[in-house]
Amino acid sequence: MVRKKKVLQENVFNPIGEIIVGGPEQEIGSKMTENFVAVSTGTPVKQAMRELVKQAADNDNISVIYVVDADNRFVGTINLKDLIIARESTRLEDITERNCPYVYANELIDACMERLVESNEDSVPVLDNENRLVGVLLAQDITRLVDEAMGDDYAKLGGLTSEEDLQEPLKQSIRKRLPWLVILLGLGLLVSGVVGLFEQVVASLTVVICFQSLILGMAGNVGTQSLAVTVRVLMDSQLRDREKFSLVVKEAKVGLCNGLLLGAVSFVLVGLYLMAKGETAQMAFSVSVCTGIALVISMGLSSIFGTAVPLLFKQLNIDPAVASGPLITTINDLVAVVAYYGLAWLLLVQKM
Repeated sequence: MVRKKKVLQENVFNPIGEIIVGGPEQEIGSKMTENFVAVSTGTPVKQAMRELVKQAADNDNISVIYVVDADNRFVGTINLKDLIIARESTRLEDITERNCPYVYANELIDACMERLVESNEDSVPVLDNENRLVGVLLAQDITRLVDEAMGDDYAKLGGLTSEEDLQEPLKQSIRKRLPWLVILLGLGLLVSGVVGLFEQVVASLTVVICFQSLILGMAGNVGTQSLAVTVRVLMDSQLRDREKFSLVVKEAKVGLCNGLLLGAVSFVLVGLYLMAKGETAQMAFSVSVCTGIALVISMGLSSIFGTAVPLLFKQLNIDPAVASGPLITTINDLVAVVAYYGLAWLLLVQKM
């Protein structure tokens, strides 16, 4: 068996010398190493031990020995301990584990991240399209890939196109942040336009403005929580349609229950606050009823949107993390504004 040169490609350089860290859109082959020991199937145990000692001079990753056929196609793996304690009469095939996880060199990191995490192996073989063994991913490489992927998703949750670092040029940081900010500006103008539709409510009952930030803030918080839970679940597993529906229902229930509790608390506190400010008990608790109901509605709907939007993005083969926190928050602001001022118009202004 020909010994392979150790290779671990972690970063590439652009023409101006800036280091670009490989992200989840890179292929697995760019992250593999050729630091492994391989033996041919059918080799006697004694000869396999000699091959192990010979290759270990250049390759220190010897906890797992890889078995290949005459064409270097991957057959399976042998645990080092099993090879050491095997008798000379033992066939190599008898101690070869054939049902072991593997990935292909041309697979995108994102596409096989779940399998890498679930493998729980010291190393995972990397194959070409002909199933020939071309490298391995070591445990530390897998950990690094997971960290990079999580960092990338965390950046997207913040409305960035990818993760930033301290040394990143100003123009590059602007290019990453500006696209989402332009989209959010448009949505923000839409929210402001909706508020303008309720100008009569504000003019007739200016006290409702005091609690607008309360409704919008809680709706955004709940939506972001549901978004984080959903993106995390989507990273860990492939959900069936029934499980997706169950997730939406569960988050809706959580949001509704939290909305009922916080709505009841706000009903009492807002009513008492307005009475302390000199409002009559009837007016104070009329406004607090409106605030409490708006909290229930906006928190329930925000939980649904925070779950349904990333699921929809996943269905459309768009990274669910792109359904960023700022995007969900802005959508939920729109929902909360309509719920709050709509209720104020129905319950308060119409009866004045």
